[in-house]
Amino acid sequence: MQDAKGGATAVTRAEEVRQKIAADIVAGLLKPGQQLEENVLAARFNVSRTPVRDALRELGGTGLVEVRPHRGVRVAVIEVSRLEELFEAQAELEGICAQLATLRMSAADRRQLEMIQAESVERVGASDDAAYALLNERLHELVYDGTRNGILLELARSLRRRAAPFRLPVFYRNHDRMRSSCSEHGAIVTAILAADSEAARDAMRAHVTNTSVHVIRYFKEQQEDTP
Repeated sequence: MQDAKGGATAVTRAEEVRQKIAADIVAGLLKPGQQLEENVLAARFNVSRTPVRDALRELGGTGLVEVRPHRGVRVAVIEVSRLEELFEAQAELEGICAQLATLRMSAADRRQLEMIQAESVERVGASDDAAYALLNERLHELVYDGTRNGILLELARSLRRRAAPFRLPVFYRNHDRMRSSCSEHGAIVTAILAADSEAARDAMRAHVTNTSVHVIRYFKEQQEDTP
């Protein structure tokens, strides 16, 4: 089923709605166990029910919501143990991607990687967290592409998409983490440019692991504050 204004618009709107709902859940504005009504969300975001339905279906795969047949959708209770498993898998997979990218990236890819990192340093200096978040995604995508392995690319994107909602508090509210993330990216880029595949793997693995430490700490604090 498509949105009244066409399929491409429906996909775009569904993604926007998904991000907004995810951000509200992560921020604690939508509480664990709270029922999510399609018509209420559609009115809130000024869209039809179709992109809301698609967004909720996508969020069901992240573990942020529970899609229950014939009983609707509700905000899930986020299990820290599942988050730990998710980030552990992501750290190992992205480490492999960095290792292979070091061996297979083109000279043009390496120049682009260096440019992204240089711009990231500037954005951190300007405390521009929104711009940094976009550069962060570009850097990771470039590493995935650099593997020249379609299956790894799909898996890495899938895991990163699944973990994306849980990174919001880190990149949008914690400038200390933004600075340390940029420094970790620097270690990854340095290793790739030096053609040190093992160092690139270890640096990427450490980067994702460090991200998980901050995210999991955040959610533990959220749970402790919840009555």
